[in-house]
Amino acid sequence: MKLYNLKDHSEQVSFAQAVQQGLGRGQGLFFPQELPKFSLVEIESLLKLDFITRSAKILSAFIGDEISSNDMYRLVKNAFQFPAPVASVEADIGSLELYHGPTLAFKDFGGRFMAQALVQVAADKKITILTATSGDTGAAVAHAFYHLPNIRVVILYPEGKISPLQEKLFCTLGDNIHTIAIQSDFDACQALVKKAFDDDELKTKIGLNSANSINISRLLAQICYYFEAFAQLTSTQREQLVISVPSGNFGDLTAGLLAKTMGLPIKRFIAATNANDTVPRYLETGKWEPHATIATLSNAMDVSQPNNWPRIEEIYKREGWALKSLGHATVSDEVAKQTVCELYQKGYLSEPHGAIAYRALREQLQEGEYGLFLGTAHPAKFKEVVEDILGKSVPLPEGLAERADMTLLSHHMPDDFAKLRDFLIKLNW
Repeated sequence: MKLYNLKDHSEQVSFAQAVQQGLGRGQGLFFPQELPKFSLVEIESLLKLDFITRSAKILSAFIGDEISSNDMYRLVKNAFQFPAPVASVEADIGSLELYHGPTLAFKDFGGRFMAQALVQVAADKKITILTATSGDTGAAVAHAFYHLPNIRVVILYPEGKISPLQEKLFCTLGDNIHTIAIQSDFDACQALVKKAFDDDELKTKIGLNSANSINISRLLAQICYYFEAFAQLTSTQREQLVISVPSGNFGDLTAGLLAKTMGLPIKRFIAATNANDTVPRYLETGKWEPHATIATLSNAMDVSQPNNWPRIEEIYKREGWALKSLGHATVSDEVAKQTVCELYQKGYLSEPHGAIAYRALREQLQEGEYGLFLGTAHPAKFKEVVEDILGKSVPLPEGLAERADMTLLSHHMPDDFAKLRDFLIKLNW
């Protein structure tokens, strides 16, 4: 597999290099030179396979002979040890539930595949994973890499701006997992990560790598559950499928669009955001004007400068699609609250991220279409918020309950790259 740097096309790397490097020169994202295509006949054959076998074939289509088919099957089997079911919400709408993994969020898929792929391609090299999280990435990455040999993980998150239970999931592990609460917002955390990757001396010294949706391995893994969703639908539902994606850093939507480039017949997508609406405004006006990040109930989407957007523009350019054809919506906290209540009255328990995607879908779905919205996190991960909205108790799944009373092991740090750099260099293996 060959990939190029979106900011410097002369930098071309293999899959193994891209996984280990994370970002290219000038903080450029890596993007595949070739986008594999499946015919409708091949799609039909794929849809008849089980989730693991199908996913291994999809990933092999991108990665090629860098990882053998037997090794790919093993990596996927180790990573995807949980289902991605479609739950019926209304006659014309379902929810793709991506929160049945160990940290109860969609990022378990990408995080665990990346961990498996990195161990596969890195051999015995020592690696420091540095990533920023607005909530769910941290837990997925921490659990995916926990106790893995020759890898240490440093996760930055905005202090006081993620849910207490999200924090408990990844800040209580210890061992090779180090967490730092940064006294600012998620965009500041992300900027610190980028500064670290621009520091060539630091990169070399600690074997720096990133594990958020910047990393191509995570993105490719997420393609697989779009195929899995499609496989669960009836032939009628498949005919005019619309998918609404709750969007923060836009990795999930990028993966869905890549599934479409491969030949999965998805009619259209909707990018659903909260008040951090840089992309919807850009699609309306043609002007990229990020505002200061706003804290909302859907905190994992509190991103005003989404990292994956250049990949989305590259897909549209490469495929000759009109960017204006991408559906979009901005949903306020107040409407998100109302929608959580509305869904509960329909017999479906959701949380603000999923509710935003549902609201955008419900308002834009046309007659004859079938809609899926992505349920990206278990409602219990936002227990306080959901209980406040519904006035009802939300029971904790076992994975959360066992960590709820554990002590946080996080360090605390101002938004100061010099302090972060010093911390990284002084870390012991």
